[in-house]
Amino acid sequence: MTALTLSTAAAPGLRADAIVIGVAKGAKGPIVAPGAEAVDTAFDGRLAGVLETLGASGAEGEVTKLPAPAGFKTPLVLAVGLGSEPEKDAAYDPEALRRAAGAAARVLGGSKKAAFALPVTDAGDVGAIGEGVVLGAYSFEAYRQTARSTNDAKARNAKAPLAEAALLGGKPRDAAHKAALLRAATVGEELNRARDLINMPPNDLDPEAFAGIAQAAAKEHGIKVQVLDEKALAKGGYGGILGVGAGSAAAPRLVKLSYTSAKATKHLAFVGKGITYDSGGISLKPAGHNETMKCDMSGAAAVFAAVVAAARLGLEVNVTGWLALAENMPSGSATRPGDVLRMYSGKTVEVLNTDAEGRLVLADALWAASAEKPDAIVDVATLTGAMMLALGSRTFGIMANDDAFRSAVHEAAEEVGEPAWPMPLPEHLRKGMDSTVADLANMGERMGGGLVAGLFLREFVGEGITWAHLDIAGPAFNEGGPFGYTPKGGTGTAVRTLVRLAELTAAGDLG
Repeated sequence: MTALTLSTAAAPGLRADAIVIGVAKGAKGPIVAPGAEAVDTAFDGRLAGVLETLGASGAEGEVTKLPAPAGFKTPLVLAVGLGSEPEKDAAYDPEALRRAAGAAARVLGGSKKAAFALPVTDAGDVGAIGEGVVLGAYSFEAYRQTARSTNDAKARNAKAPLAEAALLGGKPRDAAHKAALLRAATVGEELNRARDLINMPPNDLDPEAFAGIAQAAAKEHGIKVQVLDEKALAKGGYGGILGVGAGSAAAPRLVKLSYTSAKATKHLAFVGKGITYDSGGISLKPAGHNETMKCDMSGAAAVFAAVVAAARLGLEVNVTGWLALAENMPSGSATRPGDVLRMYSGKTVEVLNTDAEGRLVLADALWAASAEKPDAIVDVATLTGAMMLALGSRTFGIMANDDAFRSAVHEAAEEVGEPAWPMPLPEHLRKGMDSTVADLANMGERMGGGLVAGLFLREFVGEGITWAHLDIAGPAFNEGGPFGYTPKGGTGTAVRTLVRLAELTAAGDLG
């Protein structure tokens, strides 16, 4: 992981591979953002004009390289776009700083050190820049036979992440600034852990392997862990998880991770969908829809990373994570459309479509989480294509059984830079899940399918428990090019929202 430091060194005398500055869109062209004064002075105050000549406008995501001015010990200036200039006396948006830092870190892959001279007004900006660096520097190279195995040092380091980032606007002796940078490093590292899991091929990450990784991390960070294998699941009556995993040679698992704080007065439960590969089962997915289905465990990856982050940060709140892990495959033993499963709650579900499997494993895990009577439950899942049709590929939907809690989750997501949108749970859609042979079916009306899935999950939340459902089907896996601090492939969406919810709960600010 990229090492983060705070530095008060003067920009000209700092030894680094590059110095990163911000440039914004002004009314009459690009303007140099605060933090880059020393660089601008070295260009005789004409840096904005030089950047404009090179084609820079200050647009978000834009990266412009130019040689460092005379007298600087860094050979390169990297100007990153921050978007529109803020209103007079207003600070730059933390998300703009986060994205700019991420874009710079990605471009500087293979470098040993970079100085970041972006605008800093408070500890929040320090955290945003640090987080952007760690997330932007991420790359997944575990399965490449790259030049790292050769004797060519330059080629060997070509894919290595930026080794060190020195933040010039921060204050090394300021407790708030140091805490913000530590938090950024911790959350960033755990989010990248989630990305690694999402990017792993399914032949190496089946439910048993995922459970083993969770056990190792739990032991390292003082988290209690319990793993229910197929025998324990059968004994306990977890019909949803067993039904989904019935067609695979890789048996399902339910993993419970428990972080407790001696000072906690509240308890949060996070539940993650962990389908390590989703073929659709007997209701096989059409051609062209299978290639990225290793990402169907993104919800479980986010929950896992968030629990570990809460433990590492020492948050004063109890957090329990439930990872509902199964592989959905077609075979002679697979669940068939028309089968009826008896869930852990005792309710029976008629399976009309085996590709609507995520809600089945979540239903069992939600009921198990409800048994502990937490103050709130949040589940995270790549659940429906319908949510992608509604909100696109960068925004996740939020449903809840409590409007105030849904709003709080939405605010937390927006605060940390994860685009989200509150969605309803229309009662009239519930009737579409009525079954002639079971308590309910796992499918309802086609229109509003993402909302139907939310209504299905609500059936398995314990009475009186506040609950929210995050459908991250769109932003969990980026099939396009990288942008900001978001790489191609697994994104780690929802990790930061869950951590922020835990922090707000610990502080008594989430009700």
